[in-house]
Amino acid sequence: MSDDNSPEVSNTPGQGSAPQRRRGIGRRGFLTGAGLAGAGLVVGAAAGGATGYVVGNDDTTDAGAATEPFYGDHQSGIVTPQQNSMVFAAFDVNDSVITSQLQTMLARWAAAASLLTVGKPVGPVETQPGSPPADTGEAFDLGPHRLTVTVGFGESLFDDRFGLADKKPAALAPLGQLAVDSSIDPTISGGDLCIQACSEDPQVAFHAVRNLARIGRGVVTLRWLQEGFGRASATSTSQVTPRNLMGFKDGTANIKAEDPDIADKWVWVGDESDQEWMKGGSYLVARKIRMHIEAWDSDDIVDQEAIFGRSKDSGAPLSGGSEFTALNFTKKGPDGKPLVERFSHVHLAHPDTNGGVQILRRGYNYTDGIDTRTGTLDAGLFFIAYQKNAHEQFVRIQNNLAQDRLNEYIAPISSSLFAVPPGLTAVGDWYGKTMFGYVA
Repeated sequence: MSDDNSPEVSNTPGQGSAPQRRRGIGRRGFLTGAGLAGAGLVVGAAAGGATGYVVGNDDTTDAGAATEPFYGDHQSGIVTPQQNSMVFAAFDVNDSVITSQLQTMLARWAAAASLLTVGKPVGPVETQPGSPPADTGEAFDLGPHRLTVTVGFGESLFDDRFGLADKKPAALAPLGQLAVDSSIDPTISGGDLCIQACSEDPQVAFHAVRNLARIGRGVVTLRWLQEGFGRASATSTSQVTPRNLMGFKDGTANIKAEDPDIADKWVWVGDESDQEWMKGGSYLVARKIRMHIEAWDSDDIVDQEAIFGRSKDSGAPLSGGSEFTALNFTKKGPDGKPLVERFSHVHLAHPDTNGGVQILRRGYNYTDGIDTRTGTLDAGLFFIAYQKNAHEQFVRIQNNLAQDRLNEYIAPISSSLFAVPPGLTAVGDWYGKTMFGYVA
């Protein structure tokens, strides 16, 4: 907050590390001076101005033209009704990068994302002869297809490189080795930064990550990337519960966008945070879970259903009813045993067996072809979850799942945690602005 007599407070990054308050260039000067204009990012488009270049054509369908809000209290792509395609990328900041370069890139990402999410390219098609076009072009005619771009910060960003050591949230402490984590590959885990791009069109999602990676060239290097197809959860009551690659409905009891009070309780960081800049944000857990498809496909249907605790056909709990009937863990069958087994997936993951804890799931199916060593399918679930504290929520549930009968058929092979800051307020805001000490 400031009064009319306070010195000018720059809302954009300058040179070197950022003080809490500083005089500096205005937004227009920053966006041009930092090279946004030279890179072809038409910032006026982010504010609804004329772009000066062609975007799409008359063949773009109504579905393709659908958009999700970009500015708001929270980043989109979290409680947003889940789209069918995803590209998730993690980046490391290059060793020679200084603070102002990182800040500039984050501002460029914000400006570019605001264009991409309304179906506009990040720059003109026609550029100077001998120069590559500003936008790679593969999504020119597609429309946004409800594209969302969600950006997060990894624990490794908060070392001594950028003056952020005292800005690291306590909740961003490494998850450590969790139950059944015996095969985690560090090369596809972690990272300084992450981007989650979701869309109804896989090419639109890929285009977003590709162009943001291109904008970041020289500042960040791609650490790992994962594509996901077919959402493996529902984040809205308007959506049918999807099925995972094991053929079962996944995420029946997931937190929904229509339950804002539940999201406030379990998803959005509030006053409990030790870092002001994270309030309104969330913590993202991403885990790649390999499924032993061939072994699962040879198991009988009765055992498959007992492992999950639900009917494979309808998704109804084995204790009776329809898909959304509450689970009854005490109801017994003719043999006197509980109809929903104690070590079934639904029993161990249920809030009632985890102190009431919930998380917002937003996972996707994936396939990476075959494992050439064994000739088996390399496929599974790219698990994504959002919560206000992963150590108190996800870790508790995951460790309880150590006894899950499903573990015979799955193996987590990557594990990552990112702090996802709150939403951007308006044109000129950028990812991490308040974290670096600038006024929102």
